[in-house]
Amino acid sequence: MTKDMTTGNPWKIIIFFSIPVLLGNLFQQFYNMADAVIVGQFLGEDALAAVGSTGSIMFLVLGFAMGIAQGFGVLISHAFGAGDENRLKHYVAVSLVLGLVVSVLITALTITESRNLLLFMKTPDNILDMANDYITIIYGGIIATMAFNISASILRGVGDSKTPLYFLILASFLNILLDLFYIVVLRSGPEGAAWATVIAQGLSALLCFLYMFARIDLLKLHRKDFYFDWKSIRDLLSVGIPMSINYSVTAVGVMILQGAVNVFGSSVVASYTAASKVENLATQTMPALGTTMSTYCGQNLGARKYERIFDGMRKGFLLVLVISLLGTVITAGFGKYIVCLFLKNPSETVLGYAVTYLNIVSCFFVPLAMIFLYRSSLQGLDQNFVPVMSGVLELICRVFVIALFLEPFGYQAVCYTNPAAWAATGILLLITYLFWKRKVRRLL
Repeated sequence: MTKDMTTGNPWKIIIFFSIPVLLGNLFQQFYNMADAVIVGQFLGEDALAAVGSTGSIMFLVLGFAMGIAQGFGVLISHAFGAGDENRLKHYVAVSLVLGLVVSVLITALTITESRNLLLFMKTPDNILDMANDYITIIYGGIIATMAFNISASILRGVGDSKTPLYFLILASFLNILLDLFYIVVLRSGPEGAAWATVIAQGLSALLCFLYMFARIDLLKLHRKDFYFDWKSIRDLLSVGIPMSINYSVTAVGVMILQGAVNVFGSSVVASYTAASKVENLATQTMPALGTTMSTYCGQNLGARKYERIFDGMRKGFLLVLVISLLGTVITAGFGKYIVCLFLKNPSETVLGYAVTYLNIVSCFFVPLAMIFLYRSSLQGLDQNFVPVMSGVLELICRVFVIALFLEPFGYQAVCYTNPAAWAATGILLLITYLFWKRKVRRLL
């Protein structure tokens, strides 16, 4: 089912489109958390630390795949908003081919370098082998991750945010069942959780594609849609590559932060992993809003409805304030109890590290939400340079805080690293949007 976001009440459109995206994100976090809970409870603290220590290098690669897919979805939303069916179908066809090529290249590169990346990040020796086993399987399944993200981005580009949710829910429950099967029944290590994730994502992608090609006439492709055209390839990559670079640059900063955490040993790594899971859960409304605004801005840019874009952005900012407050309440009020789900009989010291991190980062959720709102919207508006540079700014801020403050302040510096990056980047993106808005108003 497609949805035209160029007409109707912006409040209703933004909220109702974002709800399935949010639920999809929550279910994705749900099965990621299930991985962590099952690993932590059945395999112990070291196994949880091993899985957690791979988070940043997993985001480095999977974020690149997500960025490519989202970039393709932006151009598809432009074509949909402009009512150009032939261009839309060709973009979909080229997106599928490019996605396959990129997946193969990334898989070949990452599988051979996974252990070196873990060593570079100073992963503790006692969890190194478990971490490498886990991440190697995840990297081997990149094609499944890419396939699901491309199919979901195509559907969202034409206004359908519900279908990816349905298949993601199914995949979430399958992931949990497979976690239990591999870890509890077969008694495998953390690699069992990796296999569960890859299989679940692969099934979700397959079902999305089957639905897309069988049920949506606008997306039924024919041989004539698969033709070689440098302009289409260039157009798709000119949006997809900057978005993927943005994810990857941000991931490098997260890797540096993870490396700083690893210095404190596996207990702190486990504590930080659990706290990060709570943070991700509390902030899932933010990427959902970002995805929504990217599609909303993309369709309305294609239809050249600029005043409607301005109106939607004003409403988006009000939503930023609401969801930031909601995230802070969840984190401050319930964070300690959620952390205990991941750690079996945690010591007061380990629990204290997690609570300290959550209390600090939750005070900075407003600039984090601004990043998702303005970065995604600018990308939907075909303004790619500053969003990429904003990722570079995040990296610089994280490096700056770690380099200057880790030694004198220890773990406290780790806790303030992300907030410093969020504050600087959120302000940059807000100013950029206001300049773009002023420029467009002058031309109207």
